[in-house]
Amino acid sequence: MKAVSRHWAASVHVALSLIGLPYAAATSGVWCVQPISSSKKAITRSVFSSTSVYMCSAAAHVKARCPVYPGSDTHRFPVPDHTVDWDTDWPQYSPVNYTAPTVLNKPVWADPEIGAFSPQFNSIDQSVDRRSHEGSYHVQNGKPLNPHGRTGLEGRGLLGRWGPNHAADPIVTRWKRDSTGQRVNNTNSQLPVLQFVSIKRLDCGEWAIPGGIVDPGERISQTLQREFSEEALNSLQASPSEREKIQKRIAELFNSAGLQVYKGYVDDPRNTDNAWMETVAVNFHDESGNSVSELPLQAGDDAGQVSWMDVDSSLALYANHLHFLETVAKERNAHW
Repeated sequence: MKAVSRHWAASVHVALSLIGLPYAAATSGVWCVQPISSSKKAITRSVFSSTSVYMCSAAAHVKARCPVYPGSDTHRFPVPDHTVDWDTDWPQYSPVNYTAPTVLNKPVWADPEIGAFSPQFNSIDQSVDRRSHEGSYHVQNGKPLNPHGRTGLEGRGLLGRWGPNHAADPIVTRWKRDSTGQRVNNTNSQLPVLQFVSIKRLDCGEWAIPGGIVDPGERISQTLQREFSEEALNSLQASPSEREKIQKRIAELFNSAGLQVYKGYVDDPRNTDNAWMETVAVNFHDESGNSVSELPLQAGDDAGQVSWMDVDSSLALYANHLHFLETVAKERNAHW
């Protein structure tokens, strides 16, 4: 999900047990500018554990204002930086209305149009979690407003849910090793090089962290394992015996302490004024290289290619995935 503004900071300790993941108790303090509304920011003193640290963005979204909406010929209404905030008076604002035909065809993963049903925003609506990781969002004329401001397009675009569309991104890493099994250090930084499992998205051709939408009623921990299995190991096409082997290896890794590196809004080109992506990104590290590292990678689901890729600041990745990797690299004292 290419890189955008790097104005990110470490933030807030979150007990991973809240989302069904193990966590450790060692803590230290950081400062963070944490979003509390579309226009106001508060500087908060907080703590995080060695397995739970996530970033938050004080910058206006950029990819969510891309000129042409993905998968269409629809051009967004141009939104300059100084008019992104909903609190900025802008009577000339005239967003284009667009919801993709695939969404309007009423698939099981999509909401009906507003008026055909009455969703309970900012709450758990039956089995659909319509709460935002960033707090309460505003609802205007029956439609939720993107907490990060205007995008130049109203409706849902390619997204199924009105309001937040929750995803989970598993960041699986290992140390890069030479033919003798020794860690490889970067020649400039002299720090060990991390590798992560990356997929090439079929929809846009960009390299990304595997991930996907959280199903209604599904725990984040379940989504993380399912999406990695389906996208990076093609478990859906595996034989029963192969699938059992895959699931055993993944369970071993994913039951270990994960490093939660992000929880919140995603600057995604699919975002609109009324629908947006949010995610929880968790790093699972194969320290010894004898767990998931030994499984053959095979692209599946909506992935075109899959590969172990060196972690480096020069990478061009989908949405704000590069920022997730930066946190992982720095937390593990690896090359960046």
